[in-house]
Amino acid sequence: MTDLVALTESTWPPAATHAVGPWLIREGCGGGQRVSAASPAADWQDADISKAEVAMQDLGQKPLFVIWPKDGALDAALEARGYRKHDPVVIYAAATADLAAKEPPFLSSFPHWPPLGIARALWAEAGIGPARLAVMDRVTVAKTAILGRTGDRAAGVAFVAATGNCAMLHALEVSPALRRQGTAHNILWAAARWSLDQRAAEMFLLVTEANSNARHLYTSLGMSVVGQYHYRVK
Repeated sequence: MTDLVALTESTWPPAATHAVGPWLIREGCGGGQRVSAASPAADWQDADISKAEVAMQDLGQKPLFVIWPKDGALDAALEARGYRKHDPVVIYAAATADLAAKEPPFLSSFPHWPPLGIARALWAEAGIGPARLAVMDRVTVAKTAILGRTGDRAAGVAFVAATGNCAMLHALEVSPALRRQGTAHNILWAAARWSLDQRAAEMFLLVTEANSNARHLYTSLGMSVVGQYHYRVK
């Protein structure tokens, strides 16, 4: 079974990690919630939670924990301390060969690295700025940007990284004015073809539980939910 925690960590890594008591403290430097969240690295006691809180605050980060299915006890302990459940995320996956069976139309999408200026501009339009681009830069496994085009216009972009026999897609964005014209489909098909070239047997992606439009798209492409996590924020 794929280690989803390790896969997400290697394809979208924090700037640094710190061992504080039984906790793994991630230093995100503005790269997003998961790369700025704490998680258990060893057996913990309720009194240890304050150590994680102090460590995150010392980094200039708000107390935030990522909760995977194995972390039920921590989930309950944080809820008792007044932490609220935040941004549930679901993980989709499909066999790469199945996704790659459909060929995107000619010149509708292509992989490249480093990201072109237009790719960076599309990400910036969606709120993915320098701090998140820095996350992509520090990925050490095989990686690419996928630029999607609609007609003669750059319309969307995504980041994909592959390690072992798995690939994971992040930061899929389509310009609002150019949505519902097949760009996301083309990017996903191109991402699958690139992933297949990296010998990745499965391709994964993350999406917030509330993003019903994206989830409908992934389901329509034959992807299935294979995991989930959420956050607890004070």
